[in-house]
Amino acid sequence: MPTAMPKSLTEWLQHLETLHPAEIDLGLERVSRVAERMGLFENPIAKQVVVVAGTNGKGSTLAIADAVARGHGLRVGTYSSPHLLRYNERVKIDGQEIKDQPLVEGFERVEQARLQAPEISLTYFEAGTLCALWCLAQENLDLAVLEIGLGGRLDAVNIIDADVAVVTTIAQDHASFLGTDISQIGLEKAGIFRPLRPAILGSQSLPSSVADTAIALAAPVYRLGLAFNHSADSKGNLPWCWHGLTSEGDTISLDALPDPGLPIDNAATALQALAMTGLALMQKATQNALAQVQLPGRMQWLGQWCLDVGHNPHAAAYLAYRLPSPPEGGRQWALIGMLNDKDADGVIAALAPRITDWVCVTLDGERGRKADELAKRITAQGGCVHCCADSPEAGVEALAPLLAPNDRVLVTGSFFTVAALLARPLPQAQ
Repeated sequence: MPTAMPKSLTEWLQHLETLHPAEIDLGLERVSRVAERMGLFENPIAKQVVVVAGTNGKGSTLAIADAVARGHGLRVGTYSSPHLLRYNERVKIDGQEIKDQPLVEGFERVEQARLQAPEISLTYFEAGTLCALWCLAQENLDLAVLEIGLGGRLDAVNIIDADVAVVTTIAQDHASFLGTDISQIGLEKAGIFRPLRPAILGSQSLPSSVADTAIALAAPVYRLGLAFNHSADSKGNLPWCWHGLTSEGDTISLDALPDPGLPIDNAATALQALAMTGLALMQKATQNALAQVQLPGRMQWLGQWCLDVGHNPHAAAYLAYRLPSPPEGGRQWALIGMLNDKDADGVIAALAPRITDWVCVTLDGERGRKADELAKRITAQGGCVHCCADSPEAGVEALAPLLAPNDRVLVTGSFFTVAALLARPLPQAQ
Protein backbone atom coordinates (compact mmCIF):
# COMPACT_ATOMS: atom_id res chain seq x y z
CA MET A 1 0.00 0.00 0.00
CA PRO A 2 1.38 3.45 -0.86
CA THR A 3 2.74 5.54 2.00
CA ALA A 4 0.22 8.29 1.26
CA MET A 5 -2.99 8.27 -0.72
CA PRO A 6 -4.00 11.19 -2.92
CA LYS A 7 -5.74 13.96 -0.98
CA SER A 8 -7.75 15.90 -3.54
CA LEU A 9 -10.20 14.81 -6.24
CA THR A 10 -7.80 16.09 -8.91
CA GLU A 11 -5.00 13.94 -7.48
CA TRP A 12 -7.26 10.90 -7.34
CA LEU A 13 -8.32 11.27 -10.97
CA GLN A 14 -4.68 11.53 -12.01
CA HIS A 15 -3.89 8.44 -9.94
CA LEU A 16 -6.70 6.43 -11.53
CA GLU A 17 -5.15 6.88 -14.96
CA THR A 18 -2.10 4.91 -13.81
CA LEU A 19 -3.88 1.85 -12.40
CA HIS A 20 -4.42 -0.26 -15.51
CA PRO A 21 -2.58 -0.75 -18.80
CA ALA A 22 -5.75 -0.35 -20.91
CA GLU A 23 -8.32 2.45 -20.94
CA ILE A 24 -11.13 -0.06 -21.53
CA ASP A 25 -10.97 -3.68 -20.33
CA LEU A 26 -14.47 -5.17 -20.35
CA GLY A 27 -15.26 -7.84 -17.79
CA LEU A 28 -16.82 -8.14 -14.33
CA GLU A 29 -14.43 -10.43 -12.47
CA ARG A 30 -11.94 -7.83 -11.25
CA VAL A 31 -14.47 -5.13 -10.43
CA SER A 32 -16.78 -7.64 -8.68
CA ARG A 33 -13.97 -8.84 -6.43
CA VAL A 34 -13.16 -5.29 -5.35
CA ALA A 35 -16.85 -4.53 -4.83
CA GLU A 36 -17.15 -7.59 -2.59
CA ARG A 37 -14.18 -6.43 -0.53
CA MET A 38 -15.90 -3.03 -0.17
CA GLY A 39 -19.12 -4.64 1.07
CA LEU A 40 -21.14 -3.24 -1.83
CA PHE A 41 -23.13 -6.47 -2.18
CA GLU A 42 -24.20 -6.62 1.46
CA ASN A 43 -27.13 -4.21 1.06
CA PRO A 44 -28.93 -2.62 -1.92
CA ILE A 45 -27.56 0.80 -2.86
CA ALA A 46 -31.15 2.13 -2.96
CA LYS A 47 -34.68 0.90 -2.32
CA GLN A 48 -35.11 0.59 -6.10
CA VAL A 49 -32.42 0.51 -8.79
CA VAL A 50 -32.96 1.24 -12.48
CA VAL A 51 -30.13 0.51 -14.93
CA VAL A 52 -30.17 2.06 -18.42
CA ALA A 53 -28.26 0.68 -21.42
CA GLY A 54 -28.41 1.56 -25.11
CA THR A 55 -26.43 3.05 -27.95
CA ASN A 56 -28.16 6.44 -27.68
CA GLY A 57 -30.74 7.88 -25.34
CA LYS A 58 -29.26 6.67 -22.06
CA GLY A 59 -28.50 10.13 -20.74
CA SER A 60 -31.87 11.64 -21.59
CA THR A 61 -33.77 8.63 -20.20
CA LEU A 62 -31.79 8.89 -16.97
CA ALA A 63 -32.30 12.66 -16.72
CA ILE A 64 -36.06 12.38 -17.24
CA ALA A 65 -36.44 9.49 -14.79
CA ASP A 66 -34.46 11.46 -12.22
CA ALA A 67 -36.50 14.63 -12.66
CA VAL A 68 -39.88 12.89 -12.58
CA ALA A 69 -39.00 10.74 -9.56
CA ARG A 70 -37.77 13.78 -7.63
CA GLY A 71 -40.92 15.61 -8.70
CA HIS A 72 -42.88 12.90 -6.88
CA GLY A 73 -40.89 13.44 -3.69
CA LEU A 74 -38.39 10.59 -4.00
CA ARG A 75 -34.78 10.89 -2.91
CA VAL A 76 -32.85 10.01 -6.06
CA GLY A 77 -29.21 9.38 -6.90
CA THR A 78 -27.78 8.98 -10.40
CA TYR A 79 -24.56 7.79 -12.00
CA SER A 80 -23.70 8.64 -15.60
CA SER A 81 -20.68 9.06 -17.84
CA PRO A 82 -18.79 10.70 -19.33
CA HIS A 83 -18.89 14.20 -17.84
CA LEU A 84 -18.68 17.46 -19.74
CA LEU A 85 -16.95 19.95 -17.45
CA ARG A 86 -16.52 18.41 -13.98
CA TYR A 87 -16.06 14.84 -12.84
CA ASN A 88 -18.64 15.56 -10.11
CA GLU A 89 -21.35 15.59 -12.82
CA ARG A 90 -21.15 11.80 -12.91
CA VAL A 91 -22.77 11.39 -9.48
CA LYS A 92 -25.80 13.43 -8.47
CA ILE A 93 -27.89 13.35 -5.33
CA ASP A 94 -31.34 14.90 -5.64
CA GLY A 95 -30.27 16.68 -8.81
CA GLN A 96 -27.12 18.20 -7.33
CA GLU A 97 -23.57 17.28 -8.32
CA ILE A 98 -21.79 15.44 -5.54
CA LYS A 99 -19.12 17.36 -3.62
CA ASP A 100 -15.43 16.51 -3.83
CA GLN A 101 -15.13 15.09 -0.31
CA PRO A 102 -17.51 12.12 -0.70
CA LEU A 103 -15.75 11.20 -3.94
CA VAL A 104 -12.36 11.37 -2.21
CA GLU A 105 -13.68 9.12 0.56
CA GLY A 106 -15.12 6.75 -2.02
CA PHE A 107 -11.85 6.50 -3.92
CA GLU A 108 -10.04 5.81 -0.65
CA ARG A 109 -12.42 2.89 -0.01
CA VAL A 110 -11.85 1.58 -3.53
CA GLU A 111 -8.09 1.82 -3.18
CA GLN A 112 -8.02 0.13 0.20
CA ALA A 113 -10.05 -2.76 -1.20
CA ARG A 114 -8.10 -2.93 -4.45
CA LEU A 115 -4.74 -3.17 -2.68
CA GLN A 116 -5.72 -6.06 -0.43
CA ALA A 117 -3.77 -9.20 -1.33
CA PRO A 118 -3.86 -10.17 -4.04
CA GLU A 119 -3.79 -6.67 -5.53
CA ILE A 120 -6.34 -6.07 -8.31
CA SER A 121 -5.87 -3.72 -11.24
CA LEU A 122 -8.83 -1.49 -12.21
CA THR A 123 -9.48 0.82 -15.13
CA TYR A 124 -10.34 4.48 -14.61
CA PHE A 125 -14.00 3.74 -15.32
CA GLU A 126 -14.14 0.70 -13.06
CA ALA A 127 -12.66 2.58 -10.12
CA GLY A 128 -15.00 5.49 -10.78
CA THR A 129 -18.01 3.19 -10.91
CA LEU A 130 -17.13 1.54 -7.61
CA CYS A 131 -16.62 4.95 -6.02
CA ALA A 132 -19.99 6.14 -7.35
CA LEU A 133 -21.81 3.06 -6.08
CA TRP A 134 -20.25 3.49 -2.64
CA CYS A 135 -21.27 7.17 -2.57
CA LEU A 136 -24.85 6.35 -3.58
CA ALA A 137 -25.06 3.63 -0.95
CA GLN A 138 -24.37 6.21 1.78
CA GLU A 139 -27.37 8.36 0.87
CA ASN A 140 -30.47 6.35 1.94
CA LEU A 141 -31.95 6.65 -1.53
CA ASP A 142 -35.45 5.78 -2.65
CA LEU A 143 -34.18 5.34 -6.20
CA ALA A 144 -30.83 5.01 -7.95
CA VAL A 145 -30.65 5.36 -11.74
CA LEU A 146 -27.42 4.02 -13.24
CA GLU A 147 -26.20 4.51 -16.80
CA ILE A 148 -24.21 1.76 -18.50
CA GLY A 149 -20.94 3.11 -19.88
CA LEU A 150 -20.27 0.72 -22.78
CA GLY A 151 -22.22 -2.33 -23.88
CA GLY A 152 -24.03 -3.84 -20.93
CA ARG A 153 -23.20 -7.44 -20.09
CA LEU A 154 -19.54 -6.72 -19.26
CA ASP A 155 -19.82 -3.10 -18.17
CA ALA A 156 -18.78 -2.39 -14.58
CA VAL A 157 -22.23 -1.04 -13.70
CA ASN A 158 -23.66 -4.49 -14.40
CA ILE A 159 -22.28 -5.86 -11.12
CA ILE A 160 -25.50 -4.39 -9.69
CA ASP A 161 -28.71 -6.40 -10.07
CA ALA A 162 -31.27 -3.88 -11.30
CA ASP A 163 -34.89 -3.97 -10.14
CA VAL A 164 -35.79 -2.52 -13.55
CA ALA A 165 -33.54 -2.70 -16.63
CA VAL A 166 -33.92 -0.43 -19.66
CA VAL A 167 -32.51 -0.74 -23.18
CA THR A 168 -33.14 2.46 -25.13
CA THR A 169 -31.78 1.99 -28.66
CA ILE A 170 -29.45 -0.33 -30.55
CA ALA A 171 -27.12 0.96 -33.25
CA GLN A 172 -23.48 0.55 -34.21
CA ASP A 173 -20.97 2.31 -31.99
CA HIS A 174 -17.76 1.25 -30.20
CA ALA A 175 -17.28 -1.28 -33.01
CA SER A 176 -13.81 -2.24 -31.77
CA PHE A 177 -15.37 -3.56 -28.55
CA LEU A 178 -18.94 -4.52 -29.52
CA GLY A 179 -18.50 -5.44 -33.17
CA THR A 180 -20.74 -4.47 -36.06
CA ASP A 181 -23.42 -7.17 -35.84
CA ILE A 182 -26.58 -5.47 -34.56
CA SER A 183 -28.00 -8.70 -33.17
CA GLN A 184 -24.81 -9.33 -31.19
CA ILE A 185 -24.78 -5.73 -29.95
CA GLY A 186 -28.36 -6.29 -28.77
CA LEU A 187 -27.23 -9.35 -26.82
CA GLU A 188 -24.53 -7.30 -25.10
CA LYS A 189 -26.98 -4.54 -24.15
CA ALA A 190 -29.57 -7.07 -22.95
CA GLY A 191 -26.98 -8.49 -20.56
CA ILE A 192 -28.34 -6.09 -17.92
CA PHE A 193 -31.66 -7.99 -17.69
CA ARG A 194 -32.33 -10.15 -14.64
CA PRO A 195 -34.68 -13.13 -14.16
CA LEU A 196 -38.28 -12.18 -13.34
CA ARG A 197 -37.48 -8.45 -13.23
CA PRO A 198 -39.00 -5.94 -15.69
CA ALA A 199 -37.18 -5.35 -18.97
CA ILE A 200 -38.13 -2.04 -20.60
CA LEU A 201 -37.53 -1.80 -24.37
CA GLY A 202 -37.42 1.85 -25.37
CA SER A 203 -37.46 1.53 -29.16
CA GLN A 204 -39.73 -0.09 -31.70
CA SER A 205 -36.74 -1.08 -33.87
CA LEU A 206 -34.60 -3.14 -31.51
CA PRO A 207 -33.12 -6.39 -32.82
CA SER A 208 -35.03 -9.49 -31.73
CA SER A 209 -32.05 -10.59 -29.65
CA VAL A 210 -32.98 -8.04 -26.98
CA ALA A 211 -36.50 -9.32 -26.31
CA ASP A 212 -35.36 -12.92 -26.79
CA THR A 213 -32.80 -12.50 -24.01
CA ALA A 214 -35.47 -11.15 -21.65
CA ILE A 215 -37.90 -13.92 -22.51
CA ALA A 216 -35.24 -16.57 -21.88
CA LEU A 217 -34.80 -15.12 -18.40
CA ALA A 218 -38.56 -15.00 -17.77
CA ALA A 219 -38.17 -11.26 -17.38
CA PRO A 220 -41.46 -9.43 -18.10
CA VAL A 221 -41.03 -7.41 -21.31
CA TYR A 222 -42.50 -3.91 -21.67
CA ARG A 223 -41.97 -2.71 -25.21
CA LEU A 224 -42.52 0.77 -26.63
CA GLY A 225 -45.46 0.61 -29.00
CA LEU A 226 -47.04 -2.37 -27.22
CA ALA A 227 -47.01 -2.21 -23.41
CA PHE A 228 -46.54 1.55 -23.39
CA ASN A 229 -46.70 4.34 -25.93
CA HIS A 230 -46.96 8.06 -26.51
CA SER A 231 -49.19 10.06 -28.79
CA ALA A 232 -49.69 13.60 -30.01
CA ASP A 233 -52.22 15.08 -32.39
CA SER A 234 -52.47 13.97 -36.01
CA LYS A 235 -49.63 16.32 -36.99
CA GLY A 236 -47.32 15.16 -34.22
CA ASN A 237 -47.65 18.42 -32.31
CA LEU A 238 -47.04 18.73 -28.60
CA PRO A 239 -48.24 18.50 -25.85
CA TRP A 240 -48.21 14.74 -25.81
CA CYS A 241 -49.86 11.87 -23.96
CA TRP A 242 -48.35 8.79 -22.33
CA HIS A 243 -50.06 5.44 -22.02
CA GLY A 244 -48.51 2.67 -19.98
CA LEU A 245 -48.88 0.01 -17.32
CA THR A 246 -48.49 0.12 -13.56
CA SER A 247 -46.45 -2.45 -11.66
CA GLU A 248 -49.77 -4.18 -10.85
CA GLY A 249 -50.63 -4.44 -14.55
CA ASP A 250 -53.29 -1.74 -14.64
CA THR A 251 -53.40 0.75 -17.52
CA ILE A 252 -52.49 4.36 -16.86
CA SER A 253 -52.51 7.49 -19.03
CA LEU A 254 -51.08 10.96 -18.53
CA ASP A 255 -52.03 13.73 -20.92
CA ALA A 256 -51.08 17.33 -21.70
CA LEU A 257 -47.40 16.55 -21.09
CA PRO A 258 -44.93 19.29 -22.12
CA ASP A 259 -42.00 18.85 -24.49
CA PRO A 260 -38.98 17.98 -22.31
CA GLY A 261 -36.62 19.12 -25.07
CA LEU A 262 -35.39 15.51 -25.30
CA PRO A 263 -36.63 12.54 -27.37
CA ILE A 264 -40.22 11.68 -26.52
CA ASP A 265 -39.45 7.96 -26.94
CA ASN A 266 -36.97 8.31 -24.09
CA ALA A 267 -39.43 10.27 -21.96
CA ALA A 268 -42.07 7.58 -22.44
CA THR A 269 -39.51 4.91 -21.61
CA ALA A 270 -38.45 6.71 -18.43
CA LEU A 271 -42.07 6.93 -17.28
CA GLN A 272 -42.64 3.21 -17.87
CA ALA A 273 -39.46 2.35 -15.98
CA LEU A 274 -40.60 4.46 -13.03
CA ALA A 275 -44.03 2.86 -13.10
CA MET A 276 -42.36 -0.55 -12.82
CA THR A 277 -40.58 0.55 -9.63
CA GLY A 278 -44.02 0.96 -8.07
CA LEU A 279 -44.10 4.75 -8.29
CA ALA A 280 -47.66 6.05 -8.70
CA LEU A 281 -47.21 8.61 -11.47
CA MET A 282 -49.27 11.75 -10.96
CA GLN A 283 -50.36 14.12 -13.71
CA LYS A 284 -49.27 17.45 -12.22
CA ALA A 285 -45.96 16.23 -10.79
CA THR A 286 -45.03 14.66 -14.12
CA GLN A 287 -45.98 17.78 -16.08
CA ASN A 288 -43.88 20.00 -13.80
CA ALA A 289 -40.87 17.69 -13.95
CA LEU A 290 -40.91 17.40 -17.74
CA ALA A 291 -41.12 21.18 -18.05
CA GLN A 292 -37.99 21.61 -15.95
CA VAL A 293 -35.74 18.70 -16.98
CA GLN A 294 -32.34 19.72 -18.32
CA LEU A 295 -29.49 17.80 -19.89
CA PRO A 296 -26.48 19.89 -20.92
CA GLY A 297 -25.03 19.13 -24.32
CA ARG A 298 -28.19 17.65 -25.78
CA MET A 299 -29.91 20.03 -28.19
CA GLN A 300 -28.76 22.83 -25.88
CA TRP A 301 -29.33 26.24 -27.44
CA LEU A 302 -27.10 29.16 -26.46
CA GLY A 303 -28.28 31.99 -28.67
CA GLN A 304 -27.37 31.09 -32.25
CA TRP A 305 -25.46 28.01 -31.12
CA CYS A 306 -26.86 24.51 -30.62
CA LEU A 307 -24.61 22.11 -28.69
CA ASP A 308 -25.19 18.37 -29.03
CA VAL A 309 -22.79 15.53 -28.23
CA GLY A 310 -24.10 13.25 -31.01
CA HIS A 311 -21.17 11.08 -32.14
CA ASN A 312 -22.66 8.24 -34.17
CA PRO A 313 -24.98 8.05 -37.19
CA HIS A 314 -28.05 7.13 -35.15
CA ALA A 315 -27.64 10.15 -32.89
CA ALA A 316 -26.84 12.40 -35.85
CA ALA A 317 -29.98 11.28 -37.68
CA TYR A 318 -32.14 12.25 -34.71
CA LEU A 319 -30.28 15.53 -34.42
CA ALA A 320 -30.91 16.30 -38.08
CA TYR A 321 -34.60 15.49 -37.56
CA ARG A 322 -34.85 17.92 -34.64
CA LEU A 323 -32.84 20.73 -36.21
CA PRO A 324 -34.85 23.48 -37.91
CA SER A 325 -34.40 23.95 -41.63
CA PRO A 326 -31.60 26.32 -42.65
CA PRO A 327 -32.78 29.84 -41.78
CA GLU A 328 -34.13 32.05 -44.57
CA GLY A 329 -31.39 34.39 -45.66
CA GLY A 330 -28.87 32.66 -43.40
CA ARG A 331 -26.62 29.65 -43.18
CA GLN A 332 -26.71 26.58 -40.97
CA TRP A 333 -23.17 25.87 -39.87
CA ALA A 334 -21.73 22.76 -38.26
CA LEU A 335 -18.62 23.02 -36.12
CA ILE A 336 -17.59 19.39 -35.88
CA GLY A 337 -14.82 17.47 -34.13
CA MET A 338 -14.75 13.69 -33.78
CA LEU A 339 -12.73 10.80 -32.43
CA ASN A 340 -10.95 8.34 -34.72
CA ASP A 341 -13.01 5.35 -33.59
CA LYS A 342 -16.34 6.93 -34.61
CA ASP A 343 -18.17 6.54 -37.92
CA ALA A 344 -17.47 10.00 -39.32
CA ASP A 345 -18.88 9.22 -42.78
CA GLY A 346 -22.17 8.09 -41.28
CA VAL A 347 -22.45 11.16 -39.05
CA ILE A 348 -21.68 13.50 -41.95
CA ALA A 349 -24.23 11.80 -44.20
CA ALA A 350 -26.93 12.08 -41.55
CA LEU A 351 -26.30 15.79 -40.91
CA ALA A 352 -25.59 16.89 -44.49
CA PRO A 353 -29.22 17.64 -45.50
CA ARG A 354 -29.45 20.18 -42.67
CA ILE A 355 -26.00 21.79 -42.95
CA THR A 356 -24.95 24.40 -45.48
CA ASP A 357 -21.41 25.14 -44.24
CA TRP A 358 -18.85 23.26 -42.13
CA VAL A 359 -15.94 24.09 -39.83
CA CYS A 360 -13.74 21.14 -38.84
CA VAL A 361 -11.68 21.01 -35.65
CA THR A 362 -9.00 18.69 -34.33
CA LEU A 363 -9.50 16.86 -31.03
CA ASP A 364 -6.46 16.22 -28.84
CA GLY A 365 -5.23 12.84 -27.64
CA GLU A 366 -4.48 9.50 -29.25
CA ARG A 367 -8.13 8.99 -30.22
CA GLY A 368 -8.57 12.51 -31.60
CA ARG A 369 -9.29 12.87 -35.32
CA LYS A 370 -7.47 15.57 -37.30
CA ALA A 371 -9.54 18.38 -38.76
CA ASP A 372 -8.14 18.04 -42.28
CA GLU A 373 -8.96 14.31 -42.36
CA LEU A 374 -12.53 15.12 -41.31
CA ALA A 375 -12.71 17.86 -43.95
CA LYS A 376 -11.76 15.41 -46.72
CA ARG A 377 -14.66 13.17 -45.72
CA ILE A 378 -17.09 16.12 -45.81
CA THR A 379 -15.95 17.40 -49.22
CA ALA A 380 -16.14 13.85 -50.57
CA GLN A 381 -19.85 13.98 -49.77
CA GLY A 382 -20.26 17.38 -51.44
CA GLY A 383 -20.10 19.50 -48.31
CA CYS A 384 -18.62 23.00 -48.13
CA VAL A 385 -15.79 23.21 -45.59
CA HIS A 386 -14.71 26.77 -44.84
CA CYS A 387 -11.77 26.08 -42.58
CA CYS A 388 -9.95 23.65 -40.31
CA ALA A 389 -8.76 24.53 -36.83
CA ASP A 390 -6.51 22.81 -34.34
CA SER A 391 -9.06 22.88 -31.51
CA PRO A 392 -12.77 23.58 -30.90
CA GLU A 393 -11.83 26.93 -29.36
CA ALA A 394 -9.82 27.89 -32.44
CA GLY A 395 -12.76 26.82 -34.58
CA VAL A 396 -15.00 29.30 -32.78
CA GLU A 397 -12.46 32.08 -33.33
CA ALA A 398 -12.31 31.28 -37.04
CA LEU A 399 -16.08 31.10 -37.38
CA ALA A 400 -16.96 34.24 -35.39
CA PRO A 401 -16.24 36.81 -38.14
CA LEU A 402 -18.18 34.73 -40.67
CA LEU A 403 -21.40 34.61 -38.65
CA ALA A 404 -24.42 36.63 -39.76
CA PRO A 405 -27.43 37.45 -37.53
CA ASN A 406 -29.63 34.90 -39.35
CA ASP A 407 -27.07 32.09 -39.11
CA ARG A 408 -27.20 29.13 -36.73
CA VAL A 409 -24.32 26.92 -35.60
CA LEU A 410 -24.47 23.27 -34.57
CA VAL A 411 -21.54 22.13 -32.41
CA THR A 412 -21.35 18.34 -32.49
CA GLY A 413 -19.38 15.14 -33.06
CA SER A 414 -18.10 14.38 -29.57
CA PHE A 415 -18.44 15.04 -25.86
CA PHE A 416 -14.98 16.60 -26.12
CA THR A 417 -16.07 19.08 -28.78
CA VAL A 418 -19.08 20.22 -26.79
CA ALA A 419 -17.27 20.27 -23.45
CA ALA A 420 -14.58 22.58 -24.81
CA LEU A 421 -17.17 25.18 -25.79
CA LEU A 422 -19.55 24.89 -22.84
CA ALA A 423 -16.83 26.42 -20.69
CA ARG A 424 -16.58 29.64 -22.71
CA PRO A 425 -18.86 32.40 -24.02
CA LEU A 426 -19.90 31.92 -27.65
CA PRO A 427 -20.00 34.89 -30.02
CA GLN A 428 -23.40 36.06 -31.24
CA ALA A 429 -23.70 37.97 -34.53
CA GLN A 430 -25.36 41.36 -34.14
